[in-house]
Amino acid sequence: MMILKTKNLYLREYQNEDLPSLHVIFSDAETMKYYPAPFSIEKTRKWIETNQNRYIQDGYGLWSVCLKDTNEVIGDCGITKQQVDGKFEAEIGYHINKKYWGKGYATEAATSCKEFGFNQLGLNKLICIIDPQNKQSIRVAEKIGFLFEKEAFVFNKLHNIYSITKDQ
Repeated sequence: MMILKTKNLYLREYQNEDLPSLHVIFSDAETMKYYPAPFSIEKTRKWIETNQNRYIQDGYGLWSVCLKDTNEVIGDCGITKQQVDGKFEAEIGYHINKKYWGKGYATEAATSCKEFGFNQLGLNKLICIIDPQNKQSIRVAEKIGFLFEKEAFVFNKLHNIYSITKDQ
């Protein structure tokens, strides 16, 4: 099911057939540098299942990012519920295959998800949870209007929380 369209991309729900393309991303040490470890094939499969369940439970989750021209899955982007300081927040997350870094695809996909969150889901605030060393991810968040809000322990580690409200 297609969720969003942008100039160069479309975002759709994960399909089980996305496993090989997503595993290339999640098993790459450089791409997963700010995670505890690259994903095994089983962990990638579980990631897909978790998000497929989120579609049912929450009405949204992370979606496959596909190039319009080729239909190739080049990453994921979407909105997930995360707990920060004891409160549930809606987070925009993104991962792009490193061979497509620097082309603006993460920014394009995240912008679309931000608009979806505010305009379709009626959310009033969105966050990004980012490792303080992840300069590329910080740059994407700032490009789409997110501002540094605070530091918080999330996923057993200190992260920067960037946020934006609908009114900003």
